[in-house]
Amino acid sequence: MARQQLIAGNWKMNKTIEEALALGEGVAAGAGPYPAVEVAIFPTFVALPALAAMLADSTLKLGAQNAHPAESGAFTGEIALPMLVGLVDMVILGHSERRAIFGESSEFIGDKVRATLDKDLTTVLCVGEQLEDRNAGNTDAVVGAQVRDGLRAVAAAEMPGVILAYEPVWAIGTGLTASPEQADETIGTIRASLAELYDGDVADTVRILYGGSVNPGNWDEIARQENVDGALVGGASLKAEDFTELVRISAAL
Repeated sequence: MARQQLIAGNWKMNKTIEEALALGEGVAAGAGPYPAVEVAIFPTFVALPALAAMLADSTLKLGAQNAHPAESGAFTGEIALPMLVGLVDMVILGHSERRAIFGESSEFIGDKVRATLDKDLTTVLCVGEQLEDRNAGNTDAVVGAQVRDGLRAVAAAEMPGVILAYEPVWAIGTGLTASPEQADETIGTIRASLAELYDGDVADTVRILYGGSVNPGNWDEIARQENVDGALVGGASLKAEDFTELVRISAAL
């Protein structure tokens, strides 16, 4: 069974509400001619309500960049999942910036995955190794542990609500990109981990994205790899023409 391509744009801490609306409008228009490719954008929290209203009649998916697993409470600056229900379709969890800058553990990220699925929101679970891990030959062990911890409370029947994103940390925002072969090999290893955790059907059907300095110049070759089902895009998602070019490339596969 062919897996639908997904091009997802993580806007990170960029764009005012006005700028976000303009970018969202550009993405919706540019992606419109390619309905076979699923397209999602992940703006800042403050822009979500305005974008949700603007995109109400669009096929574009809207997502949040993070969420806290608690229903509510004394967690200053955090956003609870009940606040996102009805507003977004997806939530990014475990991004390397959350792990490295904000000290989120794989166990805590697993709690978030469980809580997100409980709210019937799609989880985009990010995993990836540091450069020292790859140089030491530890990529498979590190990424495999992140997958197991992130999915430790998820049953096989719930896996249709999970998308994985492999993002080698050394390739995020650096201009460096994993070679197409490196991306395919590691994503293939993630599929093997899913087969061990669940079964072959789960391994074959879960979508796994690649992220790490993806741009229109390098995407075609990466996108053609057997195990790659789309991209989680950072910098290139901040320009509608660049982002929708990625959608066009995926639609042409």
